[in-house]
Amino acid sequence: MSQHPPDAAVFDGRAFAASLPLVPGVYRMFDADDAVLYVGKARALRNRVSSYFNATPKVARIMAMLAQVARMEVTVTRSEADALLLENQLIKSLKPRYNVLLRDDKSYPYILLTKHASPRIGLHRGPRSVPGRYFGPYPSTGAVRDTLNMMQKLFRLRSCEDSVFNNRSRPCLQYQIGRCSAPCVDLIKPDDYAESVRRATLFLEGRSDALTGELEMAMQAASEQLEFEQAARLRDLIAGIRKLQVRQFVDGRSADLDVLAVAQQGAMACVLLLAFRDGRNLGTRAFFPKTNGEENAPDVLAAFVSQYYAEQAPPSEIVLEHDIPERGLIEQALSEHAGRKVELRFNVRGERAAHVDMARRNAQLALATELTSSSAQHARLEGLRDLLGMQESPARIECFDISHTMGEATVASCVVFDAQGAVRKQYRRYNINGIEPGDDYAAMHQALQRRFRAAAEGQPDVVLPDVLLIDGGAGQLAQARDVLIDAGIQGVILVGVAKGPARKAGDETLLLPDGREVQPGAASPALQLVQQVRDEAHRFAITGHRGKRQKARTTSRLQDIAGIGPRRRAALLKHFGGLPALRAAAVDDIARVDGVNRALAERIWNSLHGLSHDADTTSAP
Repeated sequence: MSQHPPDAAVFDGRAFAASLPLVPGVYRMFDADDAVLYVGKARALRNRVSSYFNATPKVARIMAMLAQVARMEVTVTRSEADALLLENQLIKSLKPRYNVLLRDDKSYPYILLTKHASPRIGLHRGPRSVPGRYFGPYPSTGAVRDTLNMMQKLFRLRSCEDSVFNNRSRPCLQYQIGRCSAPCVDLIKPDDYAESVRRATLFLEGRSDALTGELEMAMQAASEQLEFEQAARLRDLIAGIRKLQVRQFVDGRSADLDVLAVAQQGAMACVLLLAFRDGRNLGTRAFFPKTNGEENAPDVLAAFVSQYYAEQAPPSEIVLEHDIPERGLIEQALSEHAGRKVELRFNVRGERAAHVDMARRNAQLALATELTSSSAQHARLEGLRDLLGMQESPARIECFDISHTMGEATVASCVVFDAQGAVRKQYRRYNINGIEPGDDYAAMHQALQRRFRAAAEGQPDVVLPDVLLIDGGAGQLAQARDVLIDAGIQGVILVGVAKGPARKAGDETLLLPDGREVQPGAASPALQLVQQVRDEAHRFAITGHRGKRQKARTTSRLQDIAGIGPRRRAALLKHFGGLPALRAAAVDDIARVDGVNRALAERIWNSLHGLSHDADTTSAP
C-alpha cells in the first residue's frame, strides 16, 4: 500500500503522519527532484513518522534531511520482521542519501561442488550461475584455499575443469601426490567417489562430529570383515578430521559464529568480520560502509548486520562488539530468513571476549590504513590540481594508452579514476581497425573519436573527464587536441605523459596545456597520481592486446589446416574449451567431434604438433 500527500509547496509531515495506520511497514522520504532521501521501517507507521515532525530536538543530520523532504510514501507489511527485510531490499536498490549503506564491490568467495557425475570442488567468485552446491561465503580467498587444501588431502576430490577431466587418458600429478582419486580414468568406482563427495559435503556443512561418528562405525565394520586396508584408510581419514577439529576451537568446543566490531573516525567507519566455521578460524574481512553522516557506532553496526545477512547466510551465532538497536527484531528476522535459530550476542566473556577484542583491534588497524590511503589519494589529487592550476581537484580523470606488437592486434584502453581511486566498471577497450600497422597516432585518434563521439553528436548527459591523460609525447597529444576541437569539447584539460630517456619511473615529462614541459620528480604527489593512472591504463591495454593476439593466432592456426572451416573450427574449440585442450587431445578424442573423421583428426593433430605442412609451424601456438 502506498500513500501520497496532496501537492503542496511545503510538505506537511504532521498531517501526513496523522493519516497513517498503526501497523508495521516501511516509509520512504523523497526530495523535490524525486530522489530518495531515506528508507526506514516502523512497528507502527503513524508513531514512527510523526516522531520526525514533532518538537523534539534532533541531530543536525536529521534536520538537514527533513529540510529537503517534499513527499513521503509508505508500504504496509504483515509484520515488523517483514518490514526489516523490505527495508534492506529498498536500501540496496535505491541507495538513499541518508541511510548507512554497505559498500562492497567485490564478490564473495565460495567453495563450489559442481553438479556432475564426478563433481569438481573449487573456489568460485561472481554470479552463482554454475550448477552445484555453494558453501560460504568465506571472508577471503585465502580461507577458501586453505579449506580446499585440507579437503583435497582428506577426500581426494578432483579440482580440474570439466574440459580437462573429459580429455584425460592417464592420471595427473594430483593423483600421484595423493590429492585426487582420478575419477577421470576410472581409478575409483563411481559409487566410492559419490561417497567421498557425500562425506565432503558433511564436512563443509559443519557436521564433522556426525561424520567422524559415521566413519568410526564404518572402520569397525571393515575391521570385523577383515578388510584391514579399508579400515586403515578410514582410520587415517578420522585422524585427519580430528586434527582439524583441535586446531581451532571456541570455548573448548566446535562453533559456528561471526564476530563483528566497528571502528569510526569522522565520516569513515570500518566493520570487521571475524568468521569461525566448525571451530575453524577462517580469518577476517574489513568492510567500509558509507555512513552518510551517522556517527553512532551501534547504529552503523545494526545497519551492517541487517544488510549483510539479508544477502549472506548467517551462522547460528553472531557476536557483536556493541548492543544494537532492535536487536530482538533483527534476530527474529534473521532466524526466519535462515529457517533456523540465529542468536545475536554482546557483552560476552571468556574466549568470545578475546575474539571481540581481536576484531576491534583489527577494525581500528584497517580503518587507520584506509584513512592513510585516502589521505594520500587526497594529497595526490591536490598536487595535480596545483600543478595544472585548477580551481578544484579533478573529480574524474581518464587515461588512454595504445598496445600492439609490431602493429599486430592493436588495442586502445581507457581507464577512469575519481576521488576514491579506480572506477573499474567504467573502463573501456577499443579494438583498432583500418589503420597502417604500428601507426600509434592514428590508433590514438580513432580511439578518442569513438570515446567522444556521443559528445560530438550533441547527445545529452555525456560524462566528460576533468583531466585527460595521454600516454605518449607531443604527437599523441596533438591527436587528442584535434579530436576535442573537432567535437567542440571545452573544459577538458589535456596532459601528455612522456617517458624519460631511460624510461625510469619518476623521470616522466608532463606536457601541460599551456605548452610547458615539466618533470615534477618521483617525490611529487601529482606525478605519483599520474603514474598510478598511466600504469593502470598500460596494464589494461596490454591485457586486452594479449587476449586479442592469442585469439587471432588460435583462430589462424586452425584456419591454416585444410578441411577446417568456420563451423568445424567453432565445434572443435567449443568441444575442447580452447586450443590448449585441443592440442593435448588424442586423435581418437578429436575424431569424436561432430563433422571430424579420423583422417581429418590425424591431420589436425599433426598440424598442431608441427608434423604437417598444413600449418605455419613457425608461428606461435
